[in-house]
Amino acid sequence: MTKPFKIAIIGAGSTYTPELMEGIIKRKLQLPLDELALMDIDERKLDIVGGLCERMVEAAGMPTKVVKTQQLDEALTKADFVLGQIRVGKLPARVLDEQIPLKYGLIGQETCGIGGFFKAMRTIPVMLDIARRMEQLCPNAWLINFSNPAGILSEALLTHSRVNMLGLCNVPYNMFKSIRETLQLPDADLTYIGLNHLSWITGIQHGGKDYLQEALSMGLNSEAMKNIPSSGFSQQLIQSVGAIPSSYLEYYYFKDKKLKLLKDSELSRGEKCMQIEDELLDIYSNAELHTKPELLSSRGGANYSEVAISLVDAIYNDKQETHVVNLLNRGALDFMEDSDAVEIAAVIGKDGAKPVPLPGFANRHIVDYMRMVKAYERETVNAAVTGSEEAAMRALMMNPLVFDYTAAYECFQELKQAHRAYLPQFA
Repeated sequence: MTKPFKIAIIGAGSTYTPELMEGIIKRKLQLPLDELALMDIDERKLDIVGGLCERMVEAAGMPTKVVKTQQLDEALTKADFVLGQIRVGKLPARVLDEQIPLKYGLIGQETCGIGGFFKAMRTIPVMLDIARRMEQLCPNAWLINFSNPAGILSEALLTHSRVNMLGLCNVPYNMFKSIRETLQLPDADLTYIGLNHLSWITGIQHGGKDYLQEALSMGLNSEAMKNIPSSGFSQQLIQSVGAIPSSYLEYYYFKDKKLKLLKDSELSRGEKCMQIEDELLDIYSNAELHTKPELLSSRGGANYSEVAISLVDAIYNDKQETHVVNLLNRGALDFMEDSDAVEIAAVIGKDGAKPVPLPGFANRHIVDYMRMVKAYERETVNAAVTGSEEAAMRALMMNPLVFDYTAAYECFQELKQAHRAYLPQFA
């Protein structure tokens, strides 16, 4: 008799969870799910979102047992896959990450700069605790994490735990979809390279021809993420870079413009998300609703279900498919260290992910940018794990959106105080 197939979603009170449910239901034949554990520490959100998930499973005619729990160990016990989508401190903490840095002339953003740094400080200890419980309760399970900042969390989990783990983001999927549609090349093979939220398309192969130069000369942009106020990249910038940047590079390439935009905004992105979340929870509470509502697409998580559940499918069914994931470099990029978490293509099957090597990569701008931001990420993990304020300062002085020591130090002290309930390592 085969072992019952179980998926656990940690942070299941997230309004993104129906997106995941849609993906599970879409693949119900490939993924014969016996048990779905929905775990969250927020009882109200777990009841509302979990209730919708139960109705979605029932409407799909799936024989899956749905368990709603506030107990991490109950969710993890005997799980085959653990999907991580936690937000330590919830959206009010995100708002602090966005608003406080503006007082110091720094960009406040969920994953970039000092805002992303503090999200990492709050999240890494919790994710490492989840990993330690997995080592005890489901040591063979796969942890697929899309909690942000996904790349830094991958670095922490892959170097400080023994779990099978892959980091995930919907940016590569959305970039690929957008570029293929714009060029009308639905089967084009795209080369993607970078770190999470710091990435570029460096090749567009179709029918034996590389369309990259054509794309660069037209100044081709990929579609911007819905959670980023985007102005796009000029033809001159794209040709200077020699690649098509992801929309998150706007924070680096247009730092001053982005800072002004954030300062002039009436509401931060986190405050807008709080409004959307309240609307969604109200919609989800309708006992007649048993499908994912359209409003969910106005968050930044569009296509997460396709990305996350297709990755589960590739591992569970040993599909040997190529997916872009966050994983250890292990020689794939000869200019990065083997122990660096990078966001690149990998072949996915039951044994996990094998990174697809890109030998002799020659775009110096991308090489140097990745090395610089990776140095920041390494020191960020060090600060999160050890609670060293010196490591935190070293990290922030290497971050292209910070650099200035005085601003970094003063903003660090205020954010540390604001988030003290979620920063035990600095107590």
